[in-house]
Amino acid sequence: MTVTEGGVSVADGAVAADSSAQDVAAIELVDVAKDFGGGADSVQAVRQVDVAIRPGEFFSLLGPSGCGKTTTLRMIAGFEEPTRGRILLYGDDMVGVPPYRRDVNMVFQSYALFPHLSVYDNIAFGLQRKKLGKSEIAWKVQQMLEIVRLEGKERRRPAELSGGQQQRVALARALVNQPRALLLDEPLAALDLKLRQTMQVELKRIQREVGITFIFVTHDQNEALTLSDRLIVMNEGLVEQLGTPHEIYEQPATKFVAGFIGTSNVLQGVVDRIVGARAVVVPADGEQVLVPATGLRAGQQVELTVRPEKVVIHAGGEVPAGERSAVRGTVTDVTYLGTSTTYTVSRGDESELVVFQQNASSPTAAARPGDIVWLSWLPEHSYVFASASHDSRSPDTAAAS
Repeated sequence: MTVTEGGVSVADGAVAADSSAQDVAAIELVDVAKDFGGGADSVQAVRQVDVAIRPGEFFSLLGPSGCGKTTTLRMIAGFEEPTRGRILLYGDDMVGVPPYRRDVNMVFQSYALFPHLSVYDNIAFGLQRKKLGKSEIAWKVQQMLEIVRLEGKERRRPAELSGGQQQRVALARALVNQPRALLLDEPLAALDLKLRQTMQVELKRIQREVGITFIFVTHDQNEALTLSDRLIVMNEGLVEQLGTPHEIYEQPATKFVAGFIGTSNVLQGVVDRIVGARAVVVPADGEQVLVPATGLRAGQQVELTVRPEKVVIHAGGEVPAGERSAVRGTVTDVTYLGTSTTYTVSRGDESELVVFQQNASSPTAAARPGDIVWLSWLPEHSYVFASASHDSRSPDTAAAS
């Protein structure tokens, strides 16, 4: 890939790539696994990861602690070597290549700024190590100060900055060398909620402005959904699902993804019959749930999910009309949250469903604890889980059916 000014254009800061390189993945992991230790004491941190990350993409690795996401990032950076598999940077295999020879930079949760150096000198550190001229260093540092919006603070020390400002210095220092990819290991985790939300907006703006591939590790579902062009959800060293935020939230491929991303209601039942493109699932007497019929058969035991905000609560015992999924239960809890009300509804099988209802139409609750209610939702909002508990697939095949 050819670039101008080492990767950042003078005009707008965007990466100028050779058009032929656009068809090559920025980062590709092929059958990557990582074991720590040996013999009976061996720990399999990453069992298998296969993913291709596009040039200029904001790509996230999401999952709980211990799922292998940080180990995967460290293998891309070169701080860990895979037990097996290949790690490609624009088609070149990086396995065995030391970190300083990989054209990637990493930003850590701790920022790792030099406390005795000014903002200017922290950002300029890598350029000085490359022995660039003073005027070129000054120009590049000024460009980064403008991008991260720290103009006028170049003479301050890290201790004189807020947490968000320190994070921007760390980003500027990592970006000033114009790497082909920037790796970020939970860089916002140390910030308070309001500042973290502000930095999410800033981080996305910076990524769009510089045009560099960002690979972002987080355990925060909202953060991943907010920032990512695409993401993978990891669990126990495997990729559970790959897709856009919309695909992963709306069409969880596994029970783990449905439970980890947001809130999901999980139901069990038996396929009673197939009617055209719909399968009719009967969770209990008098109830029915409509789901896409693809791959299902009458008599099959299934497990499915529906998001709380998709569900409508019908007070007064009225039975939902029309082609809708419908189950009934007893309201056990009502929580008023200002913009919305959360209802917890207990069903006869001792399971519970949660309903989120916006308060735009009425400031009063539609139902009270002890009320028997019906819950309904559209057929397209029901998703049957994939049969395999661990299934790494492309966005085109990740939608549960």
